[in-house]
Amino acid sequence: MLVDGKVLAAEMLAEVAASVLLLGRPVLMTAVTCAPNAATKQYLAMKTKRAASVGVTLTVVELPIDTTTETMVSQVTALAQETDGLVVQLPLPEHIDKNQVLAAVPVRKDPDAFAYGEKRDRFLPPVVGAIDTISHQHEVEWKNKRVVVLGQGTLVGKPAARYARKRGARVRVYEQDTLDVTSLKTADIIISGIGQAHFITPDMVQPDVVLFDAGTSEDGGVMVGDVHPDTGTVVALLTPVPGGIGPLTIAYLLKNLVTLASQ
Repeated sequence: MLVDGKVLAAEMLAEVAASVLLLGRPVLMTAVTCAPNAATKQYLAMKTKRAASVGVTLTVVELPIDTTTETMVSQVTALAQETDGLVVQLPLPEHIDKNQVLAAVPVRKDPDAFAYGEKRDRFLPPVVGAIDTISHQHEVEWKNKRVVVLGQGTLVGKPAARYARKRGARVRVYEQDTLDVTSLKTADIIISGIGQAHFITPDMVQPDVVLFDAGTSEDGGVMVGDVHPDTGTVVALLTPVPGGIGPLTIAYLLKNLVTLASQ
């Protein structure tokens, strides 16, 4: 079965819009990016459009390629005081210390919940929130399940592994170059965020697996996921790319933002 993330996102966005109206004041979000590529700019444009649809004003601050870590940290610190929530749009250029920049975002202004699993959790990171929403909608059971997470990134791999462990799953985390392919065959749930086009194929998984595809990359100018589309015909559940986790991730980010704005 393919998950229709657009339908779930529309329901969540309607709830967010109602919450914004109840606040009775403008809700502001700031996104800070540095030398964004075309894909990042496209994603920010999508965020801006979705934010506007629920009454949230998203301001994008684009820093030049020669920005230093210190300058970006200073910008993030200052901008956080002027908004309800601040997003650091990844990826950042290699010369910038990503961890220092993310640490500069105050917890009370962090709708991405980068401190998930390290500090007191008030809500889930957007990708994990999308996975959680889909899990409840489709009654996905996590306790004692064998879970494989592909990738150890800040946005997908690390928070997804923490979430699965909190739900009582037995979790193994791999990068693409350390993957034991046989482990996919025994997995009950797979979460992939490596950004490798169509890396997972039908022959690599068991028929009743649940596949959360949170990876995106370009293939011939088209946005695709880590999972080959044919895999959807042989598994229990698949979040397709596009249209699966992506729309829900933005909706959940805005949901988190309104929670922060309400405090």
